[in-house]
Amino acid sequence: MKVNSTVLIKKGDAKLYEKFAELLAKFNKTTYQVSKETGIRQNVFSNWKSGRSKPNVNNLKILADYFSVPIEYFLE
Repeated sequence: MKVNSTVLIKKGDAKLYEKFAELLAKFNKTTYQVSKETGIRQNVFSNWKSGRSKPNVNNLKILADYFSVPIEYFLE
């Protein structure tokens, strides 16, 4: 399923990245490892963390599948 919409997250909202960081710690992964294994560029994670960009649904779906969590995990 391909979705081209952007998740509505306020610029500067770090909650999504905090959820991502929790998963990194839980699975003992680095952003580099996740980048290599998912194809999501490392600068995408950096931009999310700093609030310079918003995550898109496709990347959230990739991460949800990668970490075996529902996509809603990131949106709660």
